[in-house]
Amino acid sequence: MKKIELTIPKLGESVTEVTLSKWCVQLGDNVALDETIAEVSTDKVDSEVPSPSAGTLIELKFQEGDTIAIGEVYAILEVHSVDPMIVDEHQTVQKNDDIISKNTIASRSLKSDQFLSPLVRKIIQEENLPMEEVLKIKGSGHNGRISKNDVLNFMKNPLSTSAESTVNVVSSRSSNGSSEIIEMDKMRQLISKHMKKSKQTSPHVTAYVEPDVTNFVKWREANKKAFEEKYQQKLTYTPMIVDCVVRAIKDFPMINVSVDETETKIIKHHDINIGIATALPNNNLIVPVIKSANMLNLEGLAKGVNGLVDKARNNQLSPDDISGGTFTISNVGTFGNLMGTPIINQPEVAILATGVIKKKPAVLETEYGDLVVVRQFMYLSLSFDHRVVDGSLGGVFLKRISDYIENWDINQSI
Repeated sequence: MKKIELTIPKLGESVTEVTLSKWCVQLGDNVALDETIAEVSTDKVDSEVPSPSAGTLIELKFQEGDTIAIGEVYAILEVHSVDPMIVDEHQTVQKNDDIISKNTIASRSLKSDQFLSPLVRKIIQEENLPMEEVLKIKGSGHNGRISKNDVLNFMKNPLSTSAESTVNVVSSRSSNGSSEIIEMDKMRQLISKHMKKSKQTSPHVTAYVEPDVTNFVKWREANKKAFEEKYQQKLTYTPMIVDCVVRAIKDFPMINVSVDETETKIIKHHDINIGIATALPNNNLIVPVIKSANMLNLEGLAKGVNGLVDKARNNQLSPDDISGGTFTISNVGTFGNLMGTPIINQPEVAILATGVIKKKPAVLETEYGDLVVVRQFMYLSLSFDHRVVDGSLGGVFLKRISDYIENWDINQSI
């Protein structure tokens, strides 16, 4: 029989390696076309790796926890001419010591066209989830398949509140006196590694400005209802800030760069791809990317921001959604914070943090003298890589963002 090498697929422009989180099959198992073979993780997203063909796994080249390069061979598959998962009504399928009757498979197929991977079936079985409710989940995987993340999200927010469908999620913890040890999940471990690497790679410098955002706020308040009615998109401050950042990057394109691995060359990016740091329901952080933001108007930016944030919070981001960023914005004001010192999202060279908007007294110069009035202000903080962005460039770039926000045209139409 024909043998084929299974390789780790590309999971995004900046992703060069993955961690093998879990084998979903065992050596010698028969697998179907598109059946999940392994689950892999990056610092940004978990992914399932499907089989490109039906066959028998005759070699597994790595252990769980190993790091594998993109494109590297991780398993060998002996291809079948006929998919062994296709059986008649009297046959059964033996897999991982579980016997699943054809009648059971048929009954599931009547309720859903979804293919349930062995990993998904295992979670359903171990957590005693109601199959009829699980099959109602709108899948975020390839061709609408129900993925592991879909099931885990369902466990946090069950579709049914009946006693039969109550789900208890138990964390692995150990206790000793007044202290408690909590195991990091895989994403938190990878985020930790990514942040540590960023601080070791880039000498961080952070600059601050405090723009007067009164007109910025007034324009949004006056136009958000009409904007939503016209474009069917909510108008938050984020796409407005992205618009100002994009204009500032056009003025100072050497902010939109990265440093190659040899640290001897600067890669200048012509597309401006803006990452939006987004908090997930599990308190982890992910950075979906608005591609070619320099080609979008405010409507396009609002649509991009709202769509990506919604996908992030529903665990529906694809690897492409989180790859290719050239500059990142993190809104620490969401948490009521005045300002922050964000860590650069490698391989970018700068990241902007936006603080909470607050009313403050301000001195306004008039022809009749100085007046103390109430205005609205917001801190902006820019962390930049001092290897390639010196204090002058970082400072004037941040001031230019501030200027665009302060001078927002209050008379512009939507």
